[in-house]
Order: sequence, then structure tokens, then C-alpha cells
Amino acid sequence: MSKHSLLLSCVLLSAVVAGPVSSQAQSVCGNRAKFIETLSSKYEERPSAFGIAGQKNLVELFVAKSGSWTMLMTAPGGMTCIIATGQSWEAFPATAKMSAL
Repeated sequence: MSKHSLLLSCVLLSAVVAGPVSSQAQSVCGNRAKFIETLSSKYEERPSAFGIAGQKNLVELFVAKSGSWTMLMTAPGGMTCIIATGQSWEAFPATAKMSAL
């Protein structure tokens, strides 16, 4: 599935999950459980990593074997937004050491 198809599907999903999206909206937001269900059932994306951003927001990465990926951010109040999607995700080997870029 292309990046554009995934993004379009996410926008359509948001219309179902969150209602109409404002023209000023930067992200697609809605119910976390529904996003995760769709990422799993439609795109075969599974949880891969997570972290805390800004000392309060949960950031999660979902990745499929095909390489498609989605990053979600959930605020303390429960609102979840798609903050990025893409293709060709590759993980570093577990033993790889990061050098300064």
C-alpha cells in the first residue's frame, strides 16, 4: 500500500472516528482503540516502540512487516492523533551502536 493510500485511509478513518476534520487541523485525531484496531486489521501494523513526549504525551510506533508504519500520540485526556505515517520502515539491528551523525 502506498503512503498516499495509507494517509487517505487514515483521513477517512478520522471522519468515521472523530467526525468532520477542520480545515485547520494539522493531525487526524480520534479514539485510540479504534485507530489501533484499524492499524491492526487493515494495515497489519503492530506496536513496535513507545515513549513519553513532553513529560505527558504517549507516542507509539506501529509497524507492519511490509514496512508501512504509523506514529500515534495520545494526550493525558485520551485524545489520540496520527502524527506521521510512511513506508519502508527499517529497524536497526539490536546490537548496532549509534554513532554521532
